Amino acid sequence: QVQLAESGGGLVQPGGSLRLSCAASGISFSIYTMCWYRQVPGKQRELVATVTRSSSTNYADSVKGRFTISRDNAKNTVYLQMDSLKPEDTAVYYCSAVHSLFSDYWGQGTQVTVSS
Repeated sequence: QVQLAESGGGLVQPGGSLRLSCAASGISFSIYTMCWYRQVPGKQRELVATVTRSSSTNYADSVKGRFTISRDNAKNTVYLQMDSLKPEDTAVYYCSAVHSLFSDYWGQGTQVTVSS
């Protein structure tokens, strides 16, 4: 059974940092592109960052220079380091495993709230 389990969300003040983790099981983690998305109620899910199997990364313009995605294939885990957080970063953050030959998989999400 495939599971993606996010953790690390919470409440942080503007300008603060959080590190999200997503632990995967039931898939050959190293062959998947891993993604972080976020969603605010009433809005479409937004792609935040991706890291490919070769560790190439890509970011949404809104988070470039503030967020860093990374992966540890030995731990089957992908991370999202979020620095200089802004209130507009408040959302539920989801990780996703993507591969062109297989189904996509999603986690349940973790809430990030940036507020003073």
